[in-house]
Amino acid sequence: MSESTLLKILRDASPARKIIEHANQHDMGLADGEPFPFLALIGQEEMKLALILSIVNPEIGGVLLIGARGTAKTTAVRSLIDLLPVVTRSLCENRFNCTEQAIEKDGLGAVCKACATKFGYQEALTRQDKMRLVELPLNARLDDVVGGINERILTEKGKVRLDKGLLAQADNHLLYIDEVNLLDDVVLDAILDASAQGYYTVRRGPNNLTYRSKFVLAGSMNPEEGTLRPQIMDRFGLRVVVRGLNDPADRFEAYEQSLRFRKDAESLSAEFAEATLALAGEIQKAVDLLPQVEISAEAKALGLDIVRQAKIESGRAEIAMFEAARAHAAADGRTTVTAEDIRTVALLALRQRQSPKLAEFFAMQAAEDKTLASLISDTDESGEKHDD
Repeated sequence: MSESTLLKILRDASPARKIIEHANQHDMGLADGEPFPFLALIGQEEMKLALILSIVNPEIGGVLLIGARGTAKTTAVRSLIDLLPVVTRSLCENRFNCTEQAIEKDGLGAVCKACATKFGYQEALTRQDKMRLVELPLNARLDDVVGGINERILTEKGKVRLDKGLLAQADNHLLYIDEVNLLDDVVLDAILDASAQGYYTVRRGPNNLTYRSKFVLAGSMNPEEGTLRPQIMDRFGLRVVVRGLNDPADRFEAYEQSLRFRKDAESLSAEFAEATLALAGEIQKAVDLLPQVEISAEAKALGLDIVRQAKIESGRAEIAMFEAARAHAAADGRTTVTAEDIRTVALLALRQRQSPKLAEFFAMQAAEDKTLASLISDTDESGEKHDD
């Protein structure tokens, strides 16, 4: 089986050293807003694969990058800007995500009444929109995230108007949270609830508005600065442990790439422009192919057996693993998930989902249940216990 163009580009992502050797060294300064080229990142294949799969298939549940400072976590996420695909955005005002495709498949009953009326008048139910990167500031307040009352309108006109928060702005886009483990729990809970439901409601007195908020979630954290609560960790589909580069040659190459980017970001981006454009095109192809991808019986059996043997309780494990496998198959230009796709993504999807404390609790509970069940079965209706 030949390797797809997308996966080949990722595999060959580390640039040839000759690119650095003939680079212009004059100092033009750091270009404002110029992202570091994704394909110029040295090593970190697992991180790059996880990020690409999450973009191809938002149903994975996003990705969490866990690693020390200076391991290119934030750089990798920001470098996705030039690779983000065009997605179909529903214009439904009732948060039902109605689309023309739903009508074509299941008729007018598949959409809400308002959208059925719009369709009858030949009005568009969707529009094409390029995915964008939305970053959440570490000091973000709850009102910044979910939206709140516009204080200027209230002061000047005495009227209450609810403004959109970052979550509504992130709908159908990529939302990045750096140092996610340091974010206020209330804010983080709101983000994860919106991500899980695809919408959220803001209530301020008698006023309330419901916003769509379905996005690709990317987070990064340094475990030295604290951990995430288990219920929060479980919400991230894929988890990548990001380590520093081991090969001295790779480390020096990464240094040279960083230095060049600081001196002449536009020149470095130009070196990778053609390959970046090709990769963006392949990602778009994978996004378009994804709806056709199905899971083979072999892949299904292998995936379920791995989860069973790992003794993972959370049902999100299967969701992350199978959806990541579908994304990997689409990235490889195939419409059928194979066992090899499962093997490729299983570690990313199942890492840190085992819970020794939970296993200990269940073992103790099983012992108690066994004792109680024995007492219940040995006691008759009169309340007397019968010994054999």
